[in-house]
Amino acid sequence: MDHDCDEHRIATAEQLAAHEPRAAAAALRAIACDDGVGDEVRLSAAQLLPVLDRQAAAQACLAISRDEGVGDEVRLSAAELLPAVDAHAAAQACMAIASDGAVGDEVRLSAAELLSATVAR
Repeated sequence: MDHDCDEHRIATAEQLAAHEPRAAAAALRAIACDDGVGDEVRLSAAQLLPVLDRQAAAQACLAISRDEGVGDEVRLSAAELLPAVDAHAAAQACMAIASDGAVGDEVRLSAAELLSATVAR
């Protein structure tokens, strides 16, 4: 994984957003869903998506949240973005984290609390 290359991909997508929002959303979604990209870069790409394409944001955040190769905190951060764009995807992400025994107890508890808050909406 080349962190500089990944950052360049995000910068290019951000520049593209002003002129071609759909293309930018597709590029950012591809970065966020690419398990060969660093966790933080994937999350950064996902954080940029909601203003461009809510569905792509939901897909990207769900992919990160379900990816057991991603760090616990990043998975939770991606799940925390979801209630604003897709409550159903938020519930799926929270369930994936909360039910993963390899995830730390505090993160699993946070995911369960987020699930409860999402369902209560």
